[in-house]
Amino acid sequence: QEHLVESGGGLVQPGGFLRLSCAASRFVLASYAIGWFRQAPGKEREEVSCITRSGTTTTYADSVKGRFTISKDDTKSMVYLQMNSLKLEDTGVYFCAAGFCGLGFDTWGQGTQVTVSA
Repeated sequence: QEHLVESGGGLVQPGGFLRLSCAASRFVLASYAIGWFRQAPGKEREEVSCITRSGTTTTYADSVKGRFTISKDDTKSMVYLQMNSLKLEDTGVYFCAAGFCGLGFDTWGQGTQVTVSA
């Protein structure tokens, strides 16, 4: 069974940056898009960003456009989410998932906590 593993979360001050990593198998990266999602306490999970399997198309939630960048390195079987200019409202558990951008995802990682706090 395929699985995804996130890493890179932590505690950061407002205005700071983090880079999240999602490790996946070569099969998954070649077959599926990878999305990043986040869930804040008491809120629904939201899609933050997505990258197609070819890497040629990326999407972002309005709340992170211009601050977050998704990328993938097929040689390392990794997908990254570079998060800059972090805000308090970016706090949450971040998950990566395999599926199809805008359609659905069915393989999820365990999540990594991101806390933005002064």
